[in-house]
Amino acid sequence: MIRYGKYICFMTLFIMGLGPVDFVHTGEFNSLPAKQSAIVESELNLLVQQYLLSADTGQSKSLLKEILGHKAMTVSSIETSLKEGRLYPPEPSTGSLHKSIQVAGYKMSYALYVPKDYDPKVAYPLVVCLHGAGFVGDSYIDRWQTRLGKDAILVCPTIGMGAWWSQEGEMLVMDTIDAISSQYHIDPDKVFLTGMSNGGIGVYLIGMFHADRLAAISPMASGIPEEVFPFLKNFSLTGIYIIHGAHDQVMPVRLSQEVSEYLKKEDILFTYREHGKEHPRAGGHFFPREELPALVNWFKAQGRIADPARVISVADRNHHAPYYWTEINQIKGKVADVQKSILSNEEVELVKSGAYASLSAELEGNEIRVTTERVRQFTLFFNQRLIDFSKSIHVVTNGEKKFEGRLVESPEFLLKEAKRRGDGISFYTASVTIDLDEIPTLKQ
Repeated sequence: MIRYGKYICFMTLFIMGLGPVDFVHTGEFNSLPAKQSAIVESELNLLVQQYLLSADTGQSKSLLKEILGHKAMTVSSIETSLKEGRLYPPEPSTGSLHKSIQVAGYKMSYALYVPKDYDPKVAYPLVVCLHGAGFVGDSYIDRWQTRLGKDAILVCPTIGMGAWWSQEGEMLVMDTIDAISSQYHIDPDKVFLTGMSNGGIGVYLIGMFHADRLAAISPMASGIPEEVFPFLKNFSLTGIYIIHGAHDQVMPVRLSQEVSEYLKKEDILFTYREHGKEHPRAGGHFFPREELPALVNWFKAQGRIADPARVISVADRNHHAPYYWTEINQIKGKVADVQKSILSNEEVELVKSGAYASLSAELEGNEIRVTTERVRQFTLFFNQRLIDFSKSIHVVTNGEKKFEGRLVESPEFLLKEAKRRGDGISFYTASVTIDLDEIPTLKQ
């Protein structure tokens, strides 16, 4: 997660522009005059934003205490601040930019295009484009920008030889999204991941473990090994647009055809485009300009599903983080590592044998039915859009009732969970943790 401490000073100055805060010690918050109410709300929002950005444990604890004791504090006001209260630099750099970023201690870079008439009050879609071998992020800016125009922000990170299947490649993509979201007003429900050739492989292998943060993906002229197909189930709620050349001699078109067949078998919605064009130098292994307008229009129609009633999560050894309103906390048995399976025959055999963890959770009213494989412990997260807090919830796991009881919304839990995830889109006010080997414990 990107650390944003340097922005706290900016936010403080921004809030100070509202004028001095006139503290009122008596009466209800809602009875304050409109101007004073706005000032108090801004004060609470500043505290919430500072809490989210603080990397200091002691400071975070102090800010949390201050927020929970604030006169304007309610679950609703905090959630509003989390969703709408983020502050952005009023005049950031625009146009074609080249920026560096520290990832796991290494200096890396990305090319960025921000519309020249960028307005920080407007939430912009973000298109993340991954290059192929022999290219860099800057190579992709011109082609994409001319079609996106002023309607979106475009970022193209660079990694040596297009090694997006590596852990460093995954970190670069996610850290870049976080960095841009801290500097520019990005619509969290409109983040798209696309890539060509090796970049398309990265779209699959990175996207499948972060699909809950993406509105849609578009892998081009690429594919993935059949043994990792089960992880494509993570795209059940994510738009998929596959493009491949029929005459591709570098990445045979059958790779995308096989992915499509698997998606169809699993009833996962997708769009498949197979073009017959050839390039003078690249043959069929390229992305025709003529295909871009339709893809851009398709992107515009896509949006992230915030609170789905059904979630399917397939995890490997290193990817069992929060996923929508579920989280696999502990796995059991020997589980494969997908990133290592690209290079390790041992890991390939583990994946082929089905050595991965999976969790399927479905809500119907206040009843949650969960099915798991190779999972020892998991957590379910809730908000008012998912359940009715005035009634008990019932959690049935693998056919056995594991929890029954009422949950209580907690502003403290809401803040801590928002800070832990750091994605700016996942807001939950209560949770229950189920240990399949023990009695479940309630977390609020």
